[in-house]
Amino acid sequence: MANQYERIATDLRRRIGAGELAPGDRLPTEPALATEYGVSVPTVRQGVGVLQAEGLVEKQHGRGTFVRQQPTPAKRDNLRHQWEKDRARQSREERLKTGATEHDTGLTVNDLVFSAEYTQQPADADLAAAFGVPEGTMLLERTYRTRRNGERTPFNVSRSYLVLDMIARNPNLLRDDQEPWPGGTQNQLYTVGIELDRIVETFRARPPTPEEIEELGLPVGVAVIVLRKTCIDTTDRVVEVADVTLPGDRAEMVYTTQLSRW
Repeated sequence: MANQYERIATDLRRRIGAGELAPGDRLPTEPALATEYGVSVPTVRQGVGVLQAEGLVEKQHGRGTFVRQQPTPAKRDNLRHQWEKDRARQSREERLKTGATEHDTGLTVNDLVFSAEYTQQPADADLAAAFGVPEGTMLLERTYRTRRNGERTPFNVSRSYLVLDMIARNPNLLRDDQEPWPGGTQNQLYTVGIELDRIVETFRARPPTPEEIEELGLPVGVAVIVLRKTCIDTTDRVVEVADVTLPGDRAEMVYTTQLSRW
């Protein structure tokens, strides 16, 4: 049998799901909810706390508790990499029509706000080991953020690393004013004669940093998912390493593994 606070959380969750309480609506005060449900104020507070942890409501200091506008979810599947490779050699006109974020969210190019920041830095011990290069090798770090128009927080924060010597043949690859690049990284690598053979992705979950809570708009208690993506070319060389931080409350990973038949 559900505890009283669980009963309150279940009913408020139902009301939010049914649209009786819409995004932006303020919940009744704690005393009013206590009267409605016939419980104490601390019990109400505990029930509302469950919804806050789920990201359904947010408390605003001095104003009350409000139904939270849910950010657009993103579904990331492993088939996206072949989709990106297939696009890498298409015409610029075709590549301009859509991108990886649109693939993951079902949105269009016009729905999105994109930003990119480029810096050059020496490889630390972690990245040097990932690339199999000496520590101190110069890398290009590219930080990407994409959000939906009208939303404050990005779908994720991606930090992608390339070895400078590998891409120096195309000076446009060193310029962040060329972003968003139609066809993404696979097309960028294609312009310098690099074809990907495989991509290895490793996921782990951890508590977010204070900066990640703020930037990703994370509810209390929600973890981040950290993805390390390693791209390996047809000569068995690591050509890109990317660290992607995804919000745990709205990122879904779907992996389909085709099995050979007996």
